[in-house]
Amino acid sequence: MSELIKKQISDAKALMDKAIAHTDAELTKIRAGKASPSMLDDIVVEYYGTPTPLSQVGSVNTPDARTIVIQPWEKSLLNPIEKAIKEANLGVNPQNDGVIIRINVPPLTEERRRELVKKAKGEAENGKIAVRNIRKDANEKIKKLKSEGVSEDEMKTGEAEVQKLTDGYIVKVDQLSEAKEKDIMTV
Repeated sequence: MSELIKKQISDAKALMDKAIAHTDAELTKIRAGKASPSMLDDIVVEYYGTPTPLSQVGSVNTPDARTIVIQPWEKSLLNPIEKAIKEANLGVNPQNDGVIIRINVPPLTEERRRELVKKAKGEAENGKIAVRNIRKDANEKIKKLKSEGVSEDEMKTGEAEVQKLTDGYIVKVDQLSEAKEKDIMTV
């Protein structure tokens, strides 16, 4: 196999690794019963007119398995943080006591668990789509190598290698999804 094709395959592998890491990060954000600061990773608070991640305007802690405590750096941020959490539609109700914001994470109902499983499957599907798009791009780049003197046989071999890689990464996404689904459905 030519060096050009090997480079395309290694590039595709690196991109697929990133896609798997991203999918794993997205699945981690879906809560599975117990409180975790990562549940609030996507929350953005208006801070002097600038959208700022929650983690940059206060500390987020979990004193126990069912509670998240947010201690803002400035008291003036209590209401904007509370509003941002409500708008995020996480299925939790923030309680503002004038100093900190407490979030009691309720145990998941069967219905909510099913919704979260659907969400997890959606994230897994997004991961698979990303991997397939990387495969498509890699195959197109391999086909363009014909003009640089790469033979038809080498191109076919390269495309087969990319397909093998894609299949392996799709299996990894499925494993991540199954593990998250099991985690969500465990009471």
